[in-house]
Amino acid sequence: MRFNRPRRPFRRDPDTVGQHRKPSAGQSASGPFASSRRRLLITSATVVSAVLVAVLALRNASGPDPGAAGSKADCRPTALLEPPCGAWFGAFVPHERDDLPEKVRAYEKRVGRELDIVYTYHDMSLPEGTRREGQLLTPEERRVGEDHLLLLSWESKWWGGTKRQQPTWKQIAAGKLDDEVIDVQARRIKDYGKKVFLSFDLEMDTRTPDNGTPAEYVKAYRHIHDRFRELGVDNVVWTWITTGYLDHADEIKKMYPGDDYVDWVGYNQYNYYRCHEAGWLTFAQTQNATHDWIRANISDDKPLMLSEFGTAADPARPQRQAEWYGQVPGVLRGLEGVKAALQWNYRDPGPHCNLALANDAAWDSLRKAVSDPYLNQPLK
Repeated sequence: MRFNRPRRPFRRDPDTVGQHRKPSAGQSASGPFASSRRRLLITSATVVSAVLVAVLALRNASGPDPGAAGSKADCRPTALLEPPCGAWFGAFVPHERDDLPEKVRAYEKRVGRELDIVYTYHDMSLPEGTRREGQLLTPEERRVGEDHLLLLSWESKWWGGTKRQQPTWKQIAAGKLDDEVIDVQARRIKDYGKKVFLSFDLEMDTRTPDNGTPAEYVKAYRHIHDRFRELGVDNVVWTWITTGYLDHADEIKKMYPGDDYVDWVGYNQYNYYRCHEAGWLTFAQTQNATHDWIRANISDDKPLMLSEFGTAADPARPQRQAEWYGQVPGVLRGLEGVKAALQWNYRDPGPHCNLALANDAAWDSLRKAVSDPYLNQPLK
C-alpha cells in the first residue's frame, strides 16, 4: 500500500537526556553464624523477609507474574485496549496493496511471535472504488484484524492528488468532507464492530503551515471525533500521535485536542544516526526526555504509545543495531504508562535512512527482546 509520511525532525542532544532505571530489589542481609536457636530464627526471618521484598519489587517492576493463579484474568485489556500488566508489541510492516496478511506473517515468522498491533496508513481520498489508500479497513486489514489489533493512521492528504484535492484542517473542521469522506469512514468502522486505534494526522507538528494552524488542527480533530460520535461509532480508541521532537514543544502543546478527545498519546522517536548526521543515541536516550516532557506537559495519566521506534544501522559496527534492540525491554519497564511499542521496519526519506533491521544479529536481538514477558500480554 502506498503511503506518504512527513519527514520528521531528530534530536541531537543525547548528553542532556537522563536514563530511567528499573527499581532495584532489596538485598538479603546475612550475618555471622549464630549458635543459639533464637539467633537462627531471627536470621532466617530476615532472609525470608528480604526474599519477599525482592520478589515484590520485581513484580512491581514488571507486572503480575504471568504464571500466577488468576493473573491472566487480571491482565486482560481494558475497554480502551490498555494492557494492565505490561505493553503491546506491534510494528509497521511494509506491504503492497493486497499482500498485508502475507507480509505480516513473514515478519512474525522472523521475529518469533505474533504481533499485538499492526500499523497501517491511509489518506483522505474518496474511500469508494478500487483505490485502497482512502479506505479504512480494507479487506486485507479486516483479515489481519481477526487476530490482531489495528492502528489506522488517517492523514489529511490525497496522495498523488492535485493541489486542489488536498484537504485542509479548516475544510475538515467546517464539515466540507463529511458527506464523501468522514461519514463514509465512520460507517465503515462502525460496521467493522471490533475496536480499532485511530490516529488523525500523526506528527501534526510537522504539518504546519501547509495544512493550517495549530488551532485549525484542533478544530479538525474535534470535528472528526464529534462526527463519529453523532453517527454512533463507539469502537474507536482515539490515538493522538506527535513526533515528540522537543524543539516543537510549544507547537505540540497547542495542538493537543484535550483529554476529552484523546484516549492514548503516542510519539515517534528514533536513533537516526547517519540518516540526519546525528550522534548515536541509545534506546533510552531516544525515549526518556520526550516521555518525561509529555507526562509533565500533555497528560500525566493517559496510556502512552511508542507509535514508531527504531534505529539506523552502523556500517562500521555491524553488531550495534542488535545491541540497541537488546535494551528495549529493560528501558520500557522504566517508562511509566507506556503500554505499546511499535517497531518501524522500513526506511525514511534521505540518504542512510534505512531504519529496517539490517542483519541476522539485529533480528535475533529483536526476537529475544520481544519474547520478554512484559511484552507478551493477553489480547482477550
